[in-house]
Amino acid sequence: MNTPETGVRPEKGFPPNRDALLTREQLAAALTTAGFPIRPKTIATMASRGGGPSFRKWSNRALYRWDEALIWAEARLSRPVRNTSE
Repeated sequence: MNTPETGVRPEKGFPPNRDALLTREQLAAALTTAGFPIRPKTIATMASRGGGPSFRKWSNRALYRWDEALIWAEARLSRPVRNTSE
């Protein structure tokens, strides 16, 4: 069962399927649960300035596909390093 605030399953913290369309608030909650902490306002800023995950519009709402957003977040990770001087 999804919570009304986030649309995310409470037992796992992730959307029910990879094709799920999420609002900015839902996406921020799901990405944070997945280990990529981000706020809805940051996603909104990236939507206007560029650099954020791709989205679709439904009426005046931005909707993000979970699979695409997760790929975007993983792409922002650095390569593995062994110490801070690398």
